[in-house]
Amino acid sequence: MALHWLLALGILGLFAVGLYMADLPFSPWRLKLYNWHKWAGVTILALSILRLLWRFTHRPPALPEKVLRSMPTWQTRAHHATHHLLYILFFAVPLMGWAYSSAAGFPIVWFGQLQLPDLLSKNKEIADLIKPLHGYAAWALVALASLHIAAALKHHFINRDGLLHRMLPTRD
Repeated sequence: MALHWLLALGILGLFAVGLYMADLPFSPWRLKLYNWHKWAGVTILALSILRLLWRFTHRPPALPEKVLRSMPTWQTRAHHATHHLLYILFFAVPLMGWAYSSAAGFPIVWFGQLQLPDLLSKNKEIADLIKPLHGYAAWALVALASLHIAAALKHHFINRDGLLHRMLPTRD
């Protein structure tokens, strides 16, 4: 549960910073934000690895019978597809950012201490190709996260089936 909420806050915050910094003029502030963005992206990648390892070793509880009875088959399929796509994007977005940074010739030094290896050799054409893909994937991640949030709120406020309570720290 803690990884879920930490990733949720991190991804949404990182997306907001990415939108803000992209249009800034070149300045020390912009460079600092880019470094923070890269550090946070690598951290999200590490947390995603932890979350995936946790998921492989700890099956999530099945959806409550009340929820399963009220969900049409297409919603159950959408539920599973959304979760799978979210996991794919948890990895794809930061890896594309890392690849872009490498291809653009900007190394990632995690928290200013640990220089990460380049994923690609410096290549402006490849960097120009990857940069928009990183952005599109980030938008897709936020769109899917928004769908996930909307579905949770629908279950809570419309269906009133208690599904959201499973992910709240105050649950019984």
